[in-house]
Amino acid sequence: MPIHVRLAVMLAERNVTSKDLAEYVGITEANLSLLKNGHVKGVRFETLERICDFLDCQPGDLMRYERGESGRR
Repeated sequence: MPIHVRLAVMLAERNVTSKDLAEYVGITEANLSLLKNGHVKGVRFETLERICDFLDCQPGDLMRYERGESGRR
């Protein structure tokens, strides 16, 4: 998948635990782990907004698009 989730990087850079973030956002640690590892098909804007608020970042800081070799132009 060309979208790479960088949530683990952001947590490490901010020295924040998954438990603290999950509690603030209002989701389970299990669901946060799925998101952190890129095993979700989507994320609610409300969830994304709360993550960005807690981590003081932009949505683009949490995700990166990397075009594959077979990517269209």
